[in-house]
Amino acid sequence: MFLSVFDLFKIGIGPSSSHTMGPMTAARRFLDEIAGDDWPRPAGTKVGRIGASLHGSLAYTGVGHGSDRAVILGLAGETPTTVDPDKSDAQVDAIKAEKRVSPPGHPSYRFDPATDLVLDKKTPLPGHANGMTFYAYDTDDHLILRRVYYSIGGGFVVSEEELQRMKSRSAKAAGPKVPYPFADAAEMLKMAKRSGLSIAEMKRVNEETQMSREELDAGLDAIWNAMRGCIERGLAQEGVMPGGLKVRRRAKMLHGKLEEEWRQNRPNPLLANDWLSVYAMAVNEENAAGGRVVTAPTNGAAGTLPAVLRYWLHFHPDADQRGVRDFLLTAAAVGGIIKTNASISGAEVGCQGEVGSASAMAAAGLAAVLGGTPEQIENAAEIALEHHLGMTCDPVAGLVQVPCIERNALGAVKAVTAASLAVKGDGKHFVPLDAAIETMRQTGRDMSEKYKETSLGGLAVNVVEC
Repeated sequence: MFLSVFDLFKIGIGPSSSHTMGPMTAARRFLDEIAGDDWPRPAGTKVGRIGASLHGSLAYTGVGHGSDRAVILGLAGETPTTVDPDKSDAQVDAIKAEKRVSPPGHPSYRFDPATDLVLDKKTPLPGHANGMTFYAYDTDDHLILRRVYYSIGGGFVVSEEELQRMKSRSAKAAGPKVPYPFADAAEMLKMAKRSGLSIAEMKRVNEETQMSREELDAGLDAIWNAMRGCIERGLAQEGVMPGGLKVRRRAKMLHGKLEEEWRQNRPNPLLANDWLSVYAMAVNEENAAGGRVVTAPTNGAAGTLPAVLRYWLHFHPDADQRGVRDFLLTAAAVGGIIKTNASISGAEVGCQGEVGSASAMAAAGLAAVLGGTPEQIENAAEIALEHHLGMTCDPVAGLVQVPCIERNALGAVKAVTAASLAVKGDGKHFVPLDAAIETMRQTGRDMSEKYKETSLGGLAVNVVEC
């Protein structure tokens, strides 16, 4: 199933792609639906009030992840791409005070977040751990439309019907036809060998069936510019992050120390690791504060890949813009395989699907720009993913701060190590990437719900008790 590089890398806001961007997108989809004519209603019936309920993981960690605010903003007509993080607090406060939303192109609807937005921890929806239900009522308060959506990770949102189609066997062959339709890593390697193309080149050919080369390059450059801008903002900010844990930003302070060492030419055997860590932390501190980030492949794992890419630009003199594009294309090829055959959702498989996938994608991208063969690139991704298997998603207080911020830094370090090991070998290795991906899927299936973005186990419980 073809997934575009722009499906995996989406510009949005923090702190969570599945819990913030997803609910905002779902709310906006519901608005579009009630404005259309594709649902049955008596002639002359008008929508007077709207409501929503969040279920499963969204209910348990919704407040910490900003899911409630995201729904409010989405029902006001905002999208993750266009919402202004600096104005969103005032916008939410105004809606709570007025108990109405007035999205552009719509009449004003009654909507009191205190009663019309429910975090339902008792009623999980059957399709996915991140389920949402939206309701429309007429002017006499009779229910006239109910729609269910699922946020399946990385900002992807599907309806009940779309989810069922995705789960059917026929969905595997759905989507646009492309010249290199690899569904797993084994097919990817066979196609690379047969065509003589690199993974990035095959991915580029696939993408260019949907857009021009100029559009593709401009889009890739915009993705990297957004990632780089997020790093720069994170390195410039100080203070305490929101949410109540009183976790302080550290990236600016650490960056200052590294800059001082750099100027004084002090020997530092951990220099590469230190720079990787500070770049990743800058992104995830910005994400935790609700800033503008890029899913890579999710918000919770948004810092790992940009940190590795910035590291390569920092330390490798032959790094250039063409290499940045090849890095992103290669990473997206691997991310698409992981998403198709397992998951990138912490609520579905734990953090192995978020930071583990991000580390594998970053390792593949780095191996590519270091001159790795397709076999070495596949090996790099496998090494990185294998050593995240079993990782739980247990955010303290439901916030994307502890352990998420440091976890991205360590994911970046593992990615660089994996790429280095792989390109020094010949590409032959014991565990195929496809086996690691299937293991992640099985491990996620067997993992207790306590450890899948519900904050009911792990650090989320034990840190509070301490």
